[in-house]
Parts: sequence; structure tokens; C-alpha cells
Amino acid sequence: MKIRIFITILVLCVGLISWCDEHLKEALFYEKADNSAVKCNLCPKNCLIPEGKYGFCRARKNTGGVLYSMGYGRPCSVAIDPMEKKPLFHYLPGSKTFSIASAGCSLRCLFCQNWQISQCSPEQTRNYNLLPEEVVKLAKEKNCPVIAYTYSEPVNFYEYMLDTAIIAKQSGIKNIMHTAGYINKEPLEKLLPYIDAANVDLKGFSQEYYRNVCGADLESVLQTLKIMKKNKIWIEITTLLVPGYNDSSEELKNLCNWIKTNLGPDTPLHFSRFYPTYKLVHLTSTPYQTLEKAHEIAKQCGLKYVYIGNVYDNPYEDTKCPKCDKIIIDRKGFEIIENNIRNGKCRFCGTKIAGVWH
Repeated sequence: MKIRIFITILVLCVGLISWCDEHLKEALFYEKADNSAVKCNLCPKNCLIPEGKYGFCRARKNTGGVLYSMGYGRPCSVAIDPMEKKPLFHYLPGSKTFSIASAGCSLRCLFCQNWQISQCSPEQTRNYNLLPEEVVKLAKEKNCPVIAYTYSEPVNFYEYMLDTAIIAKQSGIKNIMHTAGYINKEPLEKLLPYIDAANVDLKGFSQEYYRNVCGADLESVLQTLKIMKKNKIWIEITTLLVPGYNDSSEELKNLCNWIKTNLGPDTPLHFSRFYPTYKLVHLTSTPYQTLEKAHEIAKQCGLKYVYIGNVYDNPYEDTKCPKCDKIIIDRKGFEIIENNIRNGKCRFCGTKIAGVWH
């Protein structure tokens, strides 16, 4: 209820805007091509965009041979969320996040739960007029120590995220993102000095699944995760289990073993329950037994922190000490009931718990 009230107040403060071409932001990471076309180098699709057209993401438009980031300063979603909703379970638990998104996405996931904003252009959504400095100001006013770039795909409002994150960093506010990780190396490395943590959707572990269900490629996402790890970003992984598509034991073992080998056994993994939506409404929800099986496989592969999400009040949303097996963070949905981590360690046995706690 408090969040809903805040959103109402925020709408009155910043105002909904109709679309206009004033204050458009020129995109980074593109080059001019022949016949007034431009080549976008932000994500691995590397779109060649003719004059007057959008890139695949629908968030970047060629106007007069200049590529513009259409969602800059125009978020279509603004809210205050708990950190646990991102989900980030090992990063500043219980913190409030000032969360923003603008429309567009470079993927075409058939199961997208936010397809109303991810699968359209910023010119097609109702937007707030909220420039980077205003985002940071509101986050401070609402006592949010963290800004989250989330809901749609933050890569596609890259310039907006980058400029906001730079100002936030200077103001002592942390920056996190929930992303599909579909971004080229150069823009990623330019962004990461200002990002503190990320939940990355590792949507499956086969190229076929990524191509046919998500409209992307697996290897690009794996490269992103390796670069984030190298740059010491706190990483958590979310995998939505879609029945009959990406939930085989073999694929789950391959996914978990890759995480352990390349990111480390301390990397939290969230298996999330699918509910019929968008273009997969003919499927059933993920059976709970499938989620339990995935949890068991991940633990057998050596991952220490494995969670089940999108199932309210289940026993696998708590954090347990990997040594004494006692509950050290007791959760119910997005609410923390009890936190038994002291100075980054288990209160019961003193084992160091991976994460960022202060």
C-alpha cells in the first residue's frame, strides 16, 4: 500500500508527458553507414538501422543519420521495491530500491512477464519526465540507498542508466541492475565501474533455447557474466524454468556446473516458477516438484546458495548457513522476518557468508 501511495504522489510530482522530440539523447556506441543508415554496437545484434527506423530493441531510432536513445529521461515504470524483489538475496538485504525502467528490449522471450513495456517503443508508453539528476534526488528524498534499473531490459536505456548511475555514485547511492546480460563488451566495461550488483537472467543453457524462445544467443550472456565477475560485481543468477523447454536434468546440470566453474560456488542461484503468460499461455505453471528437482541438482553440483522463487512462503526462500545448515535469513515473500548474519558471518557458527551485507 505504501508503495502504491508513493507512486501516486510521484506521478503528481513529475507528471506524465506526451511524446515529443525535445531533449532527445544521442546514443552511444554506434557508427554511421551508407545511405544515412547507422550501425548500433550496443548489443550483439549490431543492428543496421535505416533512416527513420528503430533497432530491434525498439528503443533506439535513426533520425537524420543520428541514433537516438528514445527512453532517455522517460521512464514508463517508477516505484520503490524491496531488494528481495529484484531478486538479490545476498546484497544489502531489506534495503529499499528506487526502481526505474523505460520501454524496449533486445530479446523476444515468449514468456516475458513485462511484455507490455518490453515489447514496444518508448514512444508507445505513458512516460514520466524524470532526468538522471531527478532520479537521484527522488531516491535520496525517499531514503532509498539503492537505484535499480529493472522491469524491462536496462541495456536498452543504456545512456539513461549510465548517466543516472554516475550521479548516484557521486552521491553515495548504490546502483543495481536486473538484466538479461545481452550487451557487447565495450559498453559493458564502460558501465561496470558504476554498477555495484546485478541479477542476471541466465534463461537456459542451450543455444537452441536462446535462439527459439528468447531471440538471443547464449554465448553473449556467458561472456557478460565472466566480465562482471572479473570486474568484481556482486552477481546473482535467475533461471525461469519453463516446463518442457529448459528444465531437463542434463541442461540444469550443465547450467549449475558452468556457474560453479566460472562464477564460483558462492554465487546465489534463483530458480523461478513460470506462470502462463504472453505467448506461452497454453502451458501449465512449473510443477513444484520440478523446482525442487532443480534445487537438488544445483546443491549436488556444489552451489551453496540456491533458492526457489515465484512460490510464496516456500522453504527454499530462506538463506541457510552452508556449514551448520541453520536459517540465517528467514524470508516470507519479499519480507525479511529475521536476519542472523553478523558482520558478514553466521551468528551461530561464525562461517563467513558470501555477499554484501553493509
